Amino acid sequence: MKRVRLIRHGQSAANAGQASRDHASIPLTPLGLEQARVIAGSFSKAPDLIVASPFARAQATAQATAATFPGTPFETWAVEEFTYLAPERCVDTTVAQRKGWVDAYWLKSDPAYRDGAGAESFHDFVARAQAFLNRLEQHPASDIAVFAHGQYLNAVAWLLERKPRVLDGQAMADWRAYEITNHIQNAGGFSLSRSAGDAEWALGTRDH
Repeated sequence: MKRVRLIRHGQSAANAGQASRDHASIPLTPLGLEQARVIAGSFSKAPDLIVASPFARAQATAQATAATFPGTPFETWAVEEFTYLAPERCVDTTVAQRKGWVDAYWLKSDPAYRDGAGAESFHDFVARAQAFLNRLEQHPASDIAVFAHGQYLNAVAWLLERKPRVLDGQAMADWRAYEITNHIQNAGGFSLSRSAGDAEWALGTRDH
């Protein structure tokens, strides 16, 4: 049996309404650091592998668990958050200030659209989520803890639940509705499991 626990990072400065310099370097708040410690204490045994997004808030959340289980290998995978707005125009802005750009992006509903340098398309984003599932399937570790981000985790769950055949505008709108309905709170997440011979991952109960 392979088990994977997927965890959203603790509260970040951006989640708390502060401006952020860029998407990758946003730090945790004191509450986020406490949430990271609580997550670390929730493991009944050491995982075989700890994986984290390269973004600072996920790395900091994962480090609390890595410190609790220093013998567990720690790896950084491409499970970072969806960067659909061009980073250059988001410098030193808050979530509230970006709302108009966010709404315009989703209204466009073009899965191939890239907002600018450093931005991903929806196609790119979903391809990363599928590559992650493929990597999990091939990885020899049986018990894996993954520290990532809310939208990214919901892309993984959406692929498993909805099994989209075509990534068109309708699929993009469906994912957006799915993400809003199934919003993952800071330090929340869900688990995946798969027995030898199973054709698909089983999606566990969500921890919101």
